[in-house]
Amino acid sequence: GGPALAARGHRLEHVESLTVAQAEVLARYGVIASMQPSFDALWGGPDGMYAQRLGADRAAALNAFAPLAATGLALAFGSDAPVTAPRPWPMLRAAVHHRTEGSGISPRAAFAAATRGAWRAGGVRDGMAGTLDPGAPASYAIWEVGELVVSAPKDSVQRWSTDPRSRVAPLPDLTPGTADPVLVRSVHRGRVVYAR
Repeated sequence: GGPALAARGHRLEHVESLTVAQAEVLARYGVIASMQPSFDALWGGPDGMYAQRLGADRAAALNAFAPLAATGLALAFGSDAPVTAPRPWPMLRAAVHHRTEGSGISPRAAFAAATRGAWRAGGVRDGMAGTLDPGAPASYAIWEVGELVVSAPKDSVQRWSTDPRSRVAPLPDLTPGTADPVLVRSVHRGRVVYAR
């Protein structure tokens, strides 16, 4: 049955051409969609490789993050290295500024898919991994960043306040053309794995 299947935490890799109806079924069964936002940045859009090889209509429906997430389907983002560079900020920027109108998701949703979503897709479902909370595994990265902002994609409904008093956590500015944050240190389960 559905609950037993959902408890298994299945995931599908390289989810690119999924319809909303298919996403609704997968969401009911707790399937996680592992996706690569950089694919849209590299090959999406009306003149990209997807449109050239699949046609503009099919290409426009690929990697539709917002419509899929709206069904309740859990998203997990990754790079598929070495196909695309394992650089998180351009990946998040690609998810937010999708080349098809209406398919981009908020920076917060993209960040969650790349952190908590990735942990869940990897089989860690303790409710804490991918967060910075007391008692959570000490796995994190420290970034040198310019301005922090609270924003939403231009083509979506904003579901939270951007007023600083609302205490919504800001993220680096993901506007196209902005500089990527620079990694200073990364720690996995309490052990430093990189230090600049």
